[in-house]
Amino acid sequence: MPSALRRRSRLFLRAAPRSPQRSFNSRPTPLPSREGQPIYLAVKGVVFDVTSGKEFYGKGAPYNALVGKDSTRGVAKMSLDPADLTHDTTGLTEEELKSLDDIFNNVYKAKYPIVGYTSRRILNEDGSPNLDFKPEDQPHFSIKDEF
Repeated sequence: MPSALRRRSRLFLRAAPRSPQRSFNSRPTPLPSREGQPIYLAVKGVVFDVTSGKEFYGKGAPYNALVGKDSTRGVAKMSLDPADLTHDTTGLTEEELKSLDDIFNNVYKAKYPIVGYTSRRILNEDGSPNLDFKPEDQPHFSIKDEF
C-alpha cells in the first residue's frame, strides 16, 4: 500500500453539512487527561463524540482503551484486548456481528452525536471517494459546526 494511502487511511475525517471536512490524526481525540477536550471513538467507521460519557471513556475509566481509534472489533467481541481494538471484523461470528449492530444502534447512535467518519468508511482503498458512502441517520441530534 502506498505510504500516502496508509497515512490517509489513519485519518478521521469530519463530515459536517455544508462545511469543509476536518481531518484527525490516528488518535483523533486529545489525550483524555486534558480537561474540557472532546473524547472521540469510532465504531464501524463512524466517529462519535462520547464526551458526555466521560465516566466510561475518560482517563482511567473502564472503556478508555476504546477511544481515539476505530474499535469495531473490540465492541463486537466486548473485548478491551489491544489486539481487538481495530476496525477489522474478519472472522467475527454471527453472534458477535449481531452484538456489534445492536450496540452500534442502541448505544452509540442513540446516545452520542456523530462527528465524522473514518477515511476507511468514505474512501476506497486507492484513496478515491467512495461513491456508495451514505452518512448515518441521527435525527435526534442537531448538527452544529464547531470549527
